Amino acid sequence: MTDDLKKSRRRLNGQMPTSYEVGYAKPPEATRFQKGKSGNPRGRPKGAKSKLPWLNDERLKTIIIAEAYRTIKIREGDRNVTISMAEAVFRSISVSAAKGQHRSQHLFTQLLRTTETENKRLADEWLKTAIEYKVEWDREIERCKRLGLPVPQPLPHPNDIEIDMSTGQAIVKGPFTPEDKVRWDKLRKRKHDCLVEIREMKKDLARARNPQRRKFIEKEIEFEQRLYDKINIVIKD
Repeated sequence: MTDDLKKSRRRLNGQMPTSYEVGYAKPPEATRFQKGKSGNPRGRPKGAKSKLPWLNDERLKTIIIAEAYRTIKIREGDRNVTISMAEAVFRSISVSAAKGQHRSQHLFTQLLRTTETENKRLADEWLKTAIEYKVEWDREIERCKRLGLPVPQPLPHPNDIEIDMSTGQAIVKGPFTPEDKVRWDKLRKRKHDCLVEIREMKKDLARARNPQRRKFIEKEIEFEQRLYDKINIVIKD
């Protein structure tokens, strides 16, 4: 057997180290996987496998919204202000548009037109819904009264819906839910109590002669009047 053949067999049997160029698909011997030994003895870490979203999970939308409203700091004049990413981007567009950049002006106008159109559409839908709701419930309440049936008390009540056709606005000045109604009823009662208290205290003030007593009553009247005015902002007469 020739020396070359013996060397070749010893290489195959692992008795003699081989020398070759390290490169693609040729890692160094010291870092190669050993036969019969796992390259990852601890196994896959818990949760390492990528989790696919549920069919109804719009993960990309969640990421986009989170990024859009992530707060950042920007320089405004001589101070730093904290605003959302969306505000920063739109502010940059509007400033560039004001400086005369045509692309920014076109984008700014397009965004503004789209927003106003969508707001108008939503306002028209709300006005139509409010009118239909008010008309239908008014008819039903009138029907029940005419037939001597129990009068329904829907929430919101049609009497609490104000329609202003000149401005195209529909405003609900009343509770939407049973929980809201409980709070509104309490406010209505407190508003009524304010008027009663003011009326009685004015009578006491007319009879009072002591300056300190008069000053005390005047402060109480002022307090009840302020409370009445605040409630009246929400619950009109």
